[in-house]
Amino acid sequence: MTMELTQHRFSDASGACHVEIIRCPENLDRWHLVTDYLKIRKQVFVDQMDWPLFHAEDLEFEQYDTFDTIYAVATEHGRVIGGARLRRTDQISGKGRVRYSYMIRDACMGVISGLPAGLCATTPPFREDVWEMTRMVVNGPREVSRLMLRAVNAFLADQGAASVLFLGSPAFARMAKSMDWPVQTLGPIASNKDGSFQVFECPVRAQE
Repeated sequence: MTMELTQHRFSDASGACHVEIIRCPENLDRWHLVTDYLKIRKQVFVDQMDWPLFHAEDLEFEQYDTFDTIYAVATEHGRVIGGARLRRTDQISGKGRVRYSYMIRDACMGVISGLPAGLCATTPPFREDVWEMTRMVVNGPREVSRLMLRAVNAFLADQGAASVLFLGSPAFARMAKSMDWPVQTLGPIASNKDGSFQVFECPVRAQE
C-alpha cells in the first residue's frame, strides 16, 4: 500500500480508499464526512457493541467532539467507512466548574466515568507535542486501519508532534508492531462490561 499526501488527504495504491484530515474552519465544506463518521460510531459502538454511550438520532458524540477537535475520516469510493478523533493533550474545553482536557487523562483523573479505573500507571501528559487518538472505528477492510494510522502519523509529524496516545483493545499493539511502529504501554489491561482496554503511546515518526 502506498500513500500520497495532498493537503492532508491520503490515498491507497488503488485510489479507492482515502483518509482525510478534517478540521474547522479550514474544512467546513467537508464536515459532512465527520457527520457520517459519527453515524458509524453509533452503528458500531451503540447498536452492535451495546456500549452505553450518549447518542442523538443516529449520531454518537460527546464532550470531546467539538469544533476544536480534528478528525481523520476514511472513505471508499466516496462513502465513509471509518474514522478517528484527534486532540492535542494540552487542549481544554468546557465551561463552568467542569473542564475537560482529553479522554485518557480525564478518565485517569476521575473527571469522567464509564472507563475502567487504573488505565495509566502515572498521570497522563499535558503537553503541546503529545496528541490523543480515540474513537477509532473502521467498517471496512483491515488495510483501511493501517492506512488511517499512517495518515495520522504523517499529519502529526507535520504538526511537530512527538508522540500519540491511543486507547484501544490489546489487539492494537499487535497491529502497530506489525507496522514496525514501537508501542509503549502506559498502564495494565483494564476491563469492564464493555471489554478490555489499554493505553498505548507511540512515537510520531518523521516523514521522509
